[in-house]
Amino acid sequence: MKILHVVPTYLPARRYGGPIFAVHGLCKALAARGHDVGVITTNVDGDETSNVPLGEAVDVDGVKVHYYAAPFRRLYWSPSMRKALATSVRNYDVAHVHSVFLDPTRVAARAAAANQIPYVISPRGMLVRQLIREKSTFAKNAWLRLFERRNFERASAIHFTSQREWEDAKEIGIPLPSPFVVPNAIDLPARRDVPSDDATILFLGRVTWKKGIDVLIESLVHVPEARLIVAGNDEEKYVPRLSELAERIGVARRVEFHGAVSGEEKETLLRNATVFALPSLSENFGNVLLEAMAASTPVVVTPQVGLADDVRRAHAGVIVDRDPRALGAAIADLLRDRAQREEMGERGRRLVEEKFTWPRVAAEMETHYARLRR
Repeated sequence: MKILHVVPTYLPARRYGGPIFAVHGLCKALAARGHDVGVITTNVDGDETSNVPLGEAVDVDGVKVHYYAAPFRRLYWSPSMRKALATSVRNYDVAHVHSVFLDPTRVAARAAAANQIPYVISPRGMLVRQLIREKSTFAKNAWLRLFERRNFERASAIHFTSQREWEDAKEIGIPLPSPFVVPNAIDLPARRDVPSDDATILFLGRVTWKKGIDVLIESLVHVPEARLIVAGNDEEKYVPRLSELAERIGVARRVEFHGAVSGEEKETLLRNATVFALPSLSENFGNVLLEAMAASTPVVVTPQVGLADDVRRAHAGVIVDRDPRALGAAIADLLRDRAQREEMGERGRRLVEEKFTWPRVAAEMETHYARLRR
């Protein structure tokens, strides 16, 4: 099949976290299965631009990526991308559009519909009523009425990465034609038998208000023997507020901010952590949980995380309310019980091996694309 993915931004723009790696992981795995996979995107990378050629195919792990400039960065508005989609989408069997509330989704949906090409929309965790309420309620509700409803009505299918994401989207009240769930995945790292630290809690991901890092810092009051490492890109300049919180409640000496990490440094943090914690307010999936479990590290997550049910069923970690006392108690119990941590870590690794590798997930997505072509 010839498969087109349209996404607001793409590698090498790593600062956007899990969705960027998830989209590329899927594209790379589909290409490895013999499909002709193209990506149309912008060169936006936060306040900067990616150092990539514009308007020509760039090979990224077997995926043909076309980058276009976006003069209005906030909505990824790109006239050159619009022109490219208008002429090229007809050359594909199916289009897969990632994101909502941004111009590339609107443009790609319109171009696919005009050329009678079936298209899938992946909201990537953006259709959550509470998040819309917290961030730009008026603007996003207006966009839903003016553009997104039409985009979804004409879609051939809507892809969710978890049942939780699907349930959240139902509450928004827009059409969800032919919805289906296919999870994200990771490239499974080799096993490394390295003992973990004695009392290190790790948070790894974008440093943003919805991730619950403030609650995690507050939980340290109830886990006096532990230190917390916070690693990730801070686009929102949130770290000073978190540092002030840690200082105010007397745990600053036990909180370390490492900034963005990747490669061996990231792998070392995941492998050495005693416990990985993700107390998010909303998380459509939680890619980093797969990485933690693949490193045989037990996880502590809130019910609002898309992978929470999988963690619960596999007994790979603890599901706990987004409350400092409850979170602290759960972490303290794990720190005291090495045998339980090791059992959970092994179950988490097995869960990833059995369900969340890219060859398996790409094959599952392929069946949905084939269905839409009939």
